[in-house]
Amino acid sequence: MIKRYINPERNEWKALTERCLSDDADIKNRVDDIIEQVKNGGDDAIRRLVSSIDNVELESLEVSEEERREAFELVPQELKDAISKAVRNITLFHAAQRFEPVRVETVPGVLCVQRAVPIKRVGLYVPGGTAPLFSTVLMLAVPAKVAGCEEIILCTPANKEGKVAPAVLFASMVCGVHRVFKVGGAQAVAAMAYGTDTIPAVDKIFGPGNRYVTKAKESVSSKVAIDMPAGPSEVLVMADDTAVPSFVASDLLSQAEHGTDSQAILVCSSEEIADAVSAEVARQIELLPRKELALKSLENSRIIVLSTADDRIEFVNLYAPEHLIISTHDAWGVSARITAAGSVFIGNYSPESAGDYASGTNHTLPTSGWARSHSGVNLDSFVRKITYQELTSEGMNSLGKVIVEMARAEGLDAHANAALLRMENIKDAKDEN
Repeated sequence: MIKRYINPERNEWKALTERCLSDDADIKNRVDDIIEQVKNGGDDAIRRLVSSIDNVELESLEVSEEERREAFELVPQELKDAISKAVRNITLFHAAQRFEPVRVETVPGVLCVQRAVPIKRVGLYVPGGTAPLFSTVLMLAVPAKVAGCEEIILCTPANKEGKVAPAVLFASMVCGVHRVFKVGGAQAVAAMAYGTDTIPAVDKIFGPGNRYVTKAKESVSSKVAIDMPAGPSEVLVMADDTAVPSFVASDLLSQAEHGTDSQAILVCSSEEIADAVSAEVARQIELLPRKELALKSLENSRIIVLSTADDRIEFVNLYAPEHLIISTHDAWGVSARITAAGSVFIGNYSPESAGDYASGTNHTLPTSGWARSHSGVNLDSFVRKITYQELTSEGMNSLGKVIVEMARAEGLDAHANAALLRMENIKDAKDEN
């Protein structure tokens, strides 16, 4: 079911880290066309696109208060309680990330300060598709609220009846989202980037999505900030003889059921473990309602047997997984050697689904190898760092000659003069006294 590779040569490793990504040329052309339509046509273009792409006729692009109240009643109390507990944990973890201002006197009379300022208006994208991901509302809206963002808007696709999933709306209410719009896909990204009469332009766009959403975020990133490049979801499980095969199989399948382009990788220490996990995958997949999706995903997944721990760690860092589960001896020690991963799950009792929903960490993470250079969404994602400096006359005298020397060396005489004039003023004032 899953292709297996036994101690592959190092020159094969790069190919084994490749994701399931098709040629995006056609997608880019389609996305660029959608963005132009929204830029030029606003709300009318949005309605046409939603009608043609999603087969939904929308009377209003924005979710009404009546629809919110209706959604509140439709969500079972057990799910409300679960969401509320998850919100508590996510809030607790992200509130602990609050930035403390930096205040340093670098030399006498020169004060340097750094402060965090929340981004004013943020746009959150929550996928619909095969499974409306209300958990993504929590992962994006909670840190936005904790950071103090003044306005939080959310875009998500409506169903065939023109309604947003009740759990998504309930989550948006619990997390402090100000406005929700029934728009998905590239058209939602374009609307948040450029604004329409109904949907305001935002300062930064957050959230995962399909290839159209991802490509749209890339396309508008010269106009508006985005959280990170992202693609289909992925997991890599490291396992040795301490791993529980049924647990490992469940983790692989939990990723595979996301969609046909998701990827699940097992890097293990022996063929015996590979055999045991494969048998469990075959057994468990028969029980899944989303079996067909998972099967397609597993066609692009891999089991890689590497005999030494050093090789396994090196391969993981080369792959740079979005989610990394370490089910090995000394899992914390192994984790200390991981330099590229979005989020790491330690030990047999830490499933990826804990991070997806309720442990407190964020599940909006870099995919497709971007974990080598990008962090997942965190509180810093929703703030800007501004620096300040104040020079007294003492400070100007301390640094003035340094500034002049460096400015003249770069041929920037006006820069030098800005310092010289102040130094002369300070000298004249001193002479007068």
